[in-house]
Amino acid sequence: MVTGQPDHPEIEMHDVGIRYDGQWIMRHFSLRLARGEKVGLSGPSGVGKSTVLRCVLGLVEPAEGQVRVAGMPVDGQHVWEVRRKVAYVAQEPDLGQGTVRQILQRPFQYKANAHLRSNLDRAGQWLDHFNLSQSLLEKDMSTLSGGEKQRVALISAILLDRSIVLLDEASSALDKENKQKVAEFFRDAPRLTVLAVSHDAEWQNFADRNVTLSPPEAEEDGHD
Repeated sequence: MVTGQPDHPEIEMHDVGIRYDGQWIMRHFSLRLARGEKVGLSGPSGVGKSTVLRCVLGLVEPAEGQVRVAGMPVDGQHVWEVRRKVAYVAQEPDLGQGTVRQILQRPFQYKANAHLRSNLDRAGQWLDHFNLSQSLLEKDMSTLSGGEKQRVALISAILLDRSIVLLDEASSALDKENKQKVAEFFRDAPRLTVLAVSHDAEWQNFADRNVTLSPPEAEEDGHD
């Protein structure tokens, strides 16, 4: 973890509750990540691990509690500023159509990312780092394996140079060696704050700490 932390955490969730179809899937959940901290998030299916990440992105609005990123509340007024600080990589990334080169270039066509366009010069370097051939740049995304798509999505996130990275089973399709390679990259990036959902030992070992979510039934016990 980086020393000399700012006054506010990079991610803060306080007493958050989430309801779907009238049922609580999460209740009284709190979490704080300091700048540069790496936290693993685990737990059985259905406890809301992915929902935690979606709350940070402002894609899910809690029924109760508060979510803040870099000191800003994740609300309608601040959500786009928040998203400019956050990169998100899903288990099955939907990167759109086109070649890998086109996919990597696409985010930099937006005004918010245009000043980072020179980062594309490092795309080949990251392909090498994650054991991908540079010839992959000219391949259509539809021809890639699940593991190749995950690594392209990770490279796209890295090139955007965000300070906070959310990973949702982002290396599940990789073999042990490549999972280790990805986990080591984030472990050795001191300025990156990382919240990673994963059951893999490679991720749990890379984290400064691990948080296990309880089943919804346990969340409700004693609170209502």
